[in-house]
Amino acid sequence: MSGFDNNPFAEADSDNPFNNPAITQVTNSGIVPVDQYNPFPANTTDSLATHTTPASTIPYQPAVLQPSTEPSPQATAAAAQANLLRQQEELERKAAELDRREHELQSRGPRAGKENNWPPLPKSFPIKPCFYQDFSEEIPPESQRVCKMLYYLWMFNCVTLFLNLLACLAYFTTKSTYIVDLAFSVLWLILFTPCSFLCWYRPIYKAFKTDSSFSFFFFFFVFFCQVVVFIVQAVGLPHWGTSGWINACSMIAENKAVGAIMIIVAILFTMCAVISIILLKMVHSMYRRTGASFQKAQQEFSQGVFTSKTFQTAAAGAASSAAQGALQGN
Repeated sequence: MSGFDNNPFAEADSDNPFNNPAITQVTNSGIVPVDQYNPFPANTTDSLATHTTPASTIPYQPAVLQPSTEPSPQATAAAAQANLLRQQEELERKAAELDRREHELQSRGPRAGKENNWPPLPKSFPIKPCFYQDFSEEIPPESQRVCKMLYYLWMFNCVTLFLNLLACLAYFTTKSTYIVDLAFSVLWLILFTPCSFLCWYRPIYKAFKTDSSFSFFFFFFVFFCQVVVFIVQAVGLPHWGTSGWINACSMIAENKAVGAIMIIVAILFTMCAVISIILLKMVHSMYRRTGASFQKAQQEFSQGVFTSKTFQTAAAGAASSAAQGALQGN
């Protein structure tokens, strides 16, 4: 009957896996169950608090931004302004130097220690030089070439006039009626040699020296007349005292030697006319680049007249005479 005392619904010990001695040993140990496990116990919190890593002892350094390689617009504008100021100072310095040089050139003369050197005459000669001339010192570098060419043209014209006198003398030896041409050739040599120097060479020299609009206009007027004279002399009208082409060609049939001399002189007159036209165009092109004008020439002329000592003396004398006449009339 003992077999019937057992509970038929009870599970056998061999069938319960938790009745295994290995498992029961683990479950009966002091391990805290999973549902009661606390990952942050009090002692652990205190330990973490006590073992906190101390702050770094490295001193604090503020962050520094590296400057960019490209300049800012303000720096570019400042550099441009500084460059403009530097250029302006340089221009002002050059202008002051030019003004100083101009005053020195205007003050040059016998009293400033500069003796006249033209025409180049011996010291023992009773007549002394009348003008001071120095291309490298008084004429700007860009104008020296043209000014020298005009000076050489004047000398070439003087030589041509002298040869024309000799040709007219030979012309006169063939026939006594050509005495008129000889007389006029002497007159042209005596008249045109100094007048051409004073009337168109010295004005253009002064124009290049002082950049005077009035001197430029005076040169253009006189030198245009000189070009016309060169053309007339090259043509060689009869009884005008020039060995031009007409007189030379008419003389070839009578005397070939004299005709050949006159043809040479006619060629020289033609060269004078051609060179003068070329130089006139060159001077005109340089004159247009200087910014001169007719109004500026008028102002220079009026200032020169009113500041002239002769004019002031004459005006003062005329005013005093008029005043005395008015007082006497009263």
